[in-house]
Amino acid sequence: MPTTRVRSATSAVCVAVAVLVGACSSEPAVFAGADGTPRVQLVVPSDAGGGYDLTARNLTQALGSGTPGSTDSDYDVVVLPGSGGIVGLGRLTLERGNPDLAMVMGLGLIGALETTESDNSLSEATPVAKLLEEPEVVLVPANSPLRTMNDLVDAWRADPSALSFAGGSAEGGPDGLFRILLARAIGVDPSASTYRQYEGGGQLLPALLTGDVDVATTGVSEYLDQISAGTVRALAISTDERVPVVDAPTAREAGVDVVFANWRGLLAPPGITADQATTWTDRIRDLDTSGRWQDILTRNGWRSSILTGSDFADFLGEQARFVHETLTVTP
Repeated sequence: MPTTRVRSATSAVCVAVAVLVGACSSEPAVFAGADGTPRVQLVVPSDAGGGYDLTARNLTQALGSGTPGSTDSDYDVVVLPGSGGIVGLGRLTLERGNPDLAMVMGLGLIGALETTESDNSLSEATPVAKLLEEPEVVLVPANSPLRTMNDLVDAWRADPSALSFAGGSAEGGPDGLFRILLARAIGVDPSASTYRQYEGGGQLLPALLTGDVDVATTGVSEYLDQISAGTVRALAISTDERVPVVDAPTAREAGVDVVFANWRGLLAPPGITADQATTWTDRIRDLDTSGRWQDILTRNGWRSSILTGSDFADFLGEQARFVHETLTVTP
């Protein structure tokens, strides 16, 4: 499938960054809390309510000094959406040498960089850690005639162009990739059906509920409340085994041979020192041993998947190759 190229988001980066740092320049910003004390900033490169945002806000509680359930934290969240995370990456690269800033990212950003022309690349940032893996889920609104995954497969095969899909990432991100893998597994050309990109789950849910799209392929954590309430129905999940938080079969159980996982991690700005990078990786290793973080993982249907430093950098390269190959393979 050929990738789609669009123009660079450089001007959007400058506008968005200027709001927070005063100008589009290479000078790092000075961050401080309301009391004037320095605070660690976590940049969310998508709209509030999406998977990056959920990850960041849980991290502020798990990494911070507040008691469980409190709003006290040594960390702040800065929401800076645009171009599938490319605007946030541009902001990160302007913060050279700033050890008190990191950006939540994942497969979605790699997909955006594959399908969207950008002046920035992952190689400019400092890889901190892969944090977790998350199942993808196939969702339809509660009133959909598609009651099971078999119903979806039958309808998709019968008339691929009749179904519209959507996700909270670019087509090269996890939601779009999951749809492509499902289509190929059942013998359908992915390009025969439409895929709409939304900036995270906050925009995707209304589109699904109003019937603007028929099917969503998306991360499970953003929709647990809607699944539990019966607003949407989960047809299948992408894991090799069922997960406790969702009453749905795996894709393989439903006869579609796909196992797939989204993931999220952290990048720091370029130019931080080796000691500063080690401080970040030590934070993540300590985080993974905390009961608070393990509870968060379980509650959201996530799985710990820690990789740090050079191991994470190697993983990023492997994921970039996977995205490119998935998007460019001939049906």
